[in-house]
Amino acid sequence: MDDDELTEVLEDAGLSPYQAEAYVALLGLGTASATDIADASDVPDPRIYDVLRDLESKGYIETFQQDSLTARAHDPQGVLENLRSQSSKYLDAASDIEERWNEPEITDHEVSIVKRFDTVLKRAKELIDSAEHQIQLGVDPEQFRALRPELAAAHERGVNIKLSICTLPEDEIPDAAEVEGTCTEARHRDIPSPFLVLVDRRWTCFAPHQQSVNEYGVLVNDRTHTYLFHWFFLTCLWEIWETVYTVRTPETPTTYVDLRHAVRDIEPILAKGASVEARVQGYETETNEPVDLRGRVVDLDYTGSSMGRQDPVPLAQLAGRISLTLDVDGEEYDIGGWGAVLETIEATEITITDVRYD
Repeated sequence: MDDDELTEVLEDAGLSPYQAEAYVALLGLGTASATDIADASDVPDPRIYDVLRDLESKGYIETFQQDSLTARAHDPQGVLENLRSQSSKYLDAASDIEERWNEPEITDHEVSIVKRFDTVLKRAKELIDSAEHQIQLGVDPEQFRALRPELAAAHERGVNIKLSICTLPEDEIPDAAEVEGTCTEARHRDIPSPFLVLVDRRWTCFAPHQQSVNEYGVLVNDRTHTYLFHWFFLTCLWEIWETVYTVRTPETPTTYVDLRHAVRDIEPILAKGASVEARVQGYETETNEPVDLRGRVVDLDYTGSSMGRQDPVPLAQLAGRISLTLDVDGEEYDIGGWGAVLETIEATEITITDVRYD
């Protein structure tokens, strides 16, 4: 490093240009008078005394009288520690800039683009760790195994988890023993898919599948955008694919986190004259206050009902407005699904507690 480069570094460390030049000159001279230091640097003669006093106050040099004002450099240990501290700050700043560039802070109603898949995977793990109600995800076997500890913990907390495992022909599908304890239901799609994790109807983590030429990710904290990804999940990753694992048994109550699936199953039962008892958990659409209702399903309504009865009803026929009416001790509640506006309640979970035929 030459004198000019060293001077620039000392300026970056907090010295003024004159102070840096004088200090570099003094390092070369060892001990020198103020006049000699001024001659060896670009510091004007009238300024050299103030510059040397400032350097002394900063601990870089010491001055003494010897015919004239004379200076010598202090043991550089303190200077070295300061420079190393400055260097550490620059390294920390560089690391922080890189981290912020790769992983922008997620705030309300934000859609962020990130550069690396690792950032998307890390965010997905954090969101799964904090999930309260439901998770939907489409992943390949390797990604499933990376998320398995977080999924198992969420499943243990009672979170409803729909897992779509998407594979290439050469991929080995995780067996039931590996999937057990990580989800409510798992399906297998034998076509590769983008990485997709949806959490609590608000958060989305998305990245192209591994065969894509571009590596990037999308992180979403917004109900409306996440609802669009939800329909991609339902139509492309879930609806038509084979179930490979489920926690449901004939003895367990049937629980739904999607009103459309609940209506599709309840409609033929009501048509046969059954009485269907249900528990609905969710939020009041006007106040966003949580509710937990138990009552009898007395009506179902959806836009596509005018198209005629099909069994089972295609998902596309349930794509419009859909609602369920629940009678709770003589008071009726209109129950809507994800994003309900016109209904009284937005349901996050519907559980069929009893079905009776009179």
